[in-house]
Amino acid sequence: MINQEVMQVFTLTYEFKLKPTSAQIAIFEEWLEQCRRVYNYGLAERKDWFKSRSCQVNACSIQSEYIIPADTKRPNYASQCKGLTEARAKIPALNAVQVHVLQQTLKRLEQAFVSMWEQGHGFPRFKKVGAMRSFVFPQMGVNPIQNSAVKLPKIGWVKFRQSRSIPDGAILKQVRIVRRASGWFAMLAWQWDVEVPDVMPHGEAIGVDVGISHFVAVSNGKLFPNPRPFKKLERKLRLLHHRVSRKVKGSNNRRLAQVKVSKLHERIANTRKNYYWLLAHNLCDWVGMIFVEDLNLKGLARGFLGKHCLDAGWGQFFQILEQCCRKRGVFFLKVDSKKTSQICPNCLVETGKKKLFERIHSCEHCGYTTDRDVAAAQIVCIRGLAAVGHTVKMLSEGKAVALPVTKESSPL
Repeated sequence: MINQEVMQVFTLTYEFKLKPTSAQIAIFEEWLEQCRRVYNYGLAERKDWFKSRSCQVNACSIQSEYIIPADTKRPNYASQCKGLTEARAKIPALNAVQVHVLQQTLKRLEQAFVSMWEQGHGFPRFKKVGAMRSFVFPQMGVNPIQNSAVKLPKIGWVKFRQSRSIPDGAILKQVRIVRRASGWFAMLAWQWDVEVPDVMPHGEAIGVDVGISHFVAVSNGKLFPNPRPFKKLERKLRLLHHRVSRKVKGSNNRRLAQVKVSKLHERIANTRKNYYWLLAHNLCDWVGMIFVEDLNLKGLARGFLGKHCLDAGWGQFFQILEQCCRKRGVFFLKVDSKKTSQICPNCLVETGKKKLFERIHSCEHCGYTTDRDVAAAQIVCIRGLAAVGHTVKMLSEGKAVALPVTKESSPL
């Protein structure tokens, strides 16, 4: 059952495009470079410590070996922040950067190692010139937003394009400055001093099944096409990459060619993200409960259709759909995705595996026929209703009417 007493602080991140002066752009670029050097130095310090303990005492390398005293503790965020304070006193370029910005860079490095240990990510890598694209101000002063401008510590007032109204009664927790191919952006994290309860199951429900031939199939029979933004612009992207490879390394022509590649990648990402938000709001207009599959996205990306799966971007769509549901007051839940295409949603009998070219579900037991993806979405809907403690009264035209579970009826 769903816990009704879980409360969370309400937080939203607003994105605005900055309009910095040439002097402010030079400061941004210098700070990004200093953050990159701090990140690489901290990574080298940790990497040397790990390598010094990677072999036994009687089995050291014949050529060379990292020698660090045995009583030296493993470098962590606290010890590297202490070393950063000492370095700022000696290096003027580091002292020119706001101290909290550099500390957030070290915290980012710490999080990379935590992700490696706990989530199985790879070992953190060094960042080359231009790879660092953002830095964070974790603390802001009093009234940092005035007249479409944000006051950044040690930089001053920076104008931005106010594309939406600033919320009332919110506290600005942090600001992230991001460099993209289309310009500089500010990510403003707002937090309200209110606790918003979790959305509870209510109203009608729909199940959502994602795929490649159709991006989304809904249990009510609706099918939404796959935009395939990368596939449509792949030929142009290959041409731009070919032009970059023919330029002299370090030249201004190569830099301009790389900017064109970055802008095309940003266009693909924006096209995909805009389609996700439009589709998410469309789904939230219909019902009060939305159920989706809990897919193994990493496994799908490694398959022979991995390129098409990554182009579809189901993981990002699920994140956007969950955010949209929370803002719109719609209940969202992920359910088990096993055998959703092998069970008949009308009689709940397993019909066996289907091949990829079989796009129609036809049950031999009850004669129910529908689109294969729509049938899978209806199974997702039934499993979602069972997870929240409801059963299906009727499944006609793909609409599931939920009733509380009684002793006479048990969920699937």
